[in-house]
Amino acid sequence: MTRSPLRFLLLSMLAVLALVFAACGDDDSGGSSSSSDSSKSSEKQSAAEQQGKKGGKLTQLGASDVDYLDPGHSYYTAGFQVIYATNRTLYSFKPEDGTNPVPDLAEADPEISSDKKSVTVKIRKGVKFGPPVNREVTSKDVKYAVERFFSINVGGQYPGYFQPIVGAPTKATKGVKPISGIETPDDQTIVFKLKDPVGVSFAAALVMPITAPVPEEYAKEFDAKNPSTYNTHVVSSGPYMVANDSSGKTTGYKPGKSISLVRNPNWDGKATGDYRPAYLDEIFLRTNATDANVAGRQVLDGQNLVLDTNPPANILRDVITKIKDQYVSVPSGGYRYFPLNTTVKPFDDINIRKAVLAGFDRDAARKARGGKYVGDLATHFLPPEFPGFEQAGGFDGFGVDYLSKANEKGDPEVAAKYFKAAGMKSGKYEGNEEILVVGANADPGKAQAEVAKNQLEKLGFKVRLRIVPQDAVYTEWCQVPAKNVGMCGGAGWFKDFADPQSMLEPVFKGSLITETGNINYSELKDPKVDEAMNKAALLEGEERLQAWADIDKMIVEDAAAVPFIWDKTTLIRSKNVNGVAASYYTAWDLNFTSIK
Repeated sequence: MTRSPLRFLLLSMLAVLALVFAACGDDDSGGSSSSSDSSKSSEKQSAAEQQGKKGGKLTQLGASDVDYLDPGHSYYTAGFQVIYATNRTLYSFKPEDGTNPVPDLAEADPEISSDKKSVTVKIRKGVKFGPPVNREVTSKDVKYAVERFFSINVGGQYPGYFQPIVGAPTKATKGVKPISGIETPDDQTIVFKLKDPVGVSFAAALVMPITAPVPEEYAKEFDAKNPSTYNTHVVSSGPYMVANDSSGKTTGYKPGKSISLVRNPNWDGKATGDYRPAYLDEIFLRTNATDANVAGRQVLDGQNLVLDTNPPANILRDVITKIKDQYVSVPSGGYRYFPLNTTVKPFDDINIRKAVLAGFDRDAARKARGGKYVGDLATHFLPPEFPGFEQAGGFDGFGVDYLSKANEKGDPEVAAKYFKAAGMKSGKYEGNEEILVVGANADPGKAQAEVAKNQLEKLGFKVRLRIVPQDAVYTEWCQVPAKNVGMCGGAGWFKDFADPQSMLEPVFKGSLITETGNINYSELKDPKVDEAMNKAALLEGEERLQAWADIDKMIVEDAAAVPFIWDKTTLIRSKNVNGVAASYYTAWDLNFTSIK
């Protein structure tokens, strides 16, 4: 078995591309900023880390709850922010570099066999679970964590990355079932046997929350229920833990209101090689601050406060143009989009979908989120400075008339052409169906959903806009196909790791659609796309990048969604906070942020 450092394998696989993100441009030309801007951003991050001071309590204001605290179920930015502070995944990222993973629970880079059909990871000794488990983590805890991910009770949301494991279920199992292709020859070794030679891309996915250890003897009673109740009994392996009682119940989690994180008394970062400084003593995440304007002003004028995501457009403009020293902008490596549910009439007609893309004012949606400061207008899905972007046409995209730089404000004539192709003689939609659009109850998501409603009505559609809490947009509506949401009014997708597969497969692969926790909001079921993805997953280097760029084009040709921003996130903080942003999941890194 050949020892192969993950970071070098990734660079080899992606061939000529540098996997370092530069900040998106803030002008309307669609250009990106210079590399010097990116360097300055990294310097600020490093300086903030060096100035960290032990102790204190930080409060984060936000309108959104986590989707789940359970690392086997979470697939949402707010969930990741908490999970990477309370757990040690096999690999993770330092805050300034969201593309090159570093060993976390693992003690070194993975060993990938020469045939790329086996990946072996050694885990660190001495890492202990927090209360009430209080024992050392072993490789069997990682094995169980992966196996439970495939249970319908847990509801893992990105199975595609891990289905190459020999014996991995092709659909959710009833209860947790053993997977033959995961071996634990000793307490510090875990081996993944793969059906195909995809060891490189599989190893890249070992940064995901699925690899956070879960103690079977403690969690199995919770996992036996449907849904699993481990979400309210989670056990920590990282520097922080959700406050709990002696039984493990998360007393610090009040759904829809707040999350209280305290230090994990069993965490010993120095002895176990943890790179996180974990400065703060306590972190309070308020998740019901629905008035983003009030919350944003409280953060800027207050003490020990941060905001969880982009402030509203008016505050964002003031911060960037006037205040300047209380924010950091992080390129997300992702896109925001409006999915068109291809199974709901009239969006089951491809010409209707193309008409929507053609007539939709994408710039209006960007303005609702903050205008030019939030990113470049999108013409396809693979974002700037990301592997495959140039192969997918760069900023110009594929040149289709219904989604181009030329029609970023919408083109009624092009829209009329496609409406007429669908039998609408007036050049607008003439049917009686009512489109259900679901949006968040707080800005900028609320303003964005209202733009979507207005754009559809402009094109002749009847629209019912339903406003719900931000996390419920996904967990209760857009991720549940039975709800028949015509358009999700607040969708965004950001990198799982620095490879185009992670940007396109979970969102548009038809075979991955699930009854709950579904990520393919468009419910796109194009056999040609699925087949192309299966083939592209086996490729490397330039051939791989071109294959995924071609898939990007196929999705655009299916008119499955309206991409409107290649996103960057601007985070604001109080003056006395040393705020450090995680470039991987584009939120404040609670492990590195500190009080001055």
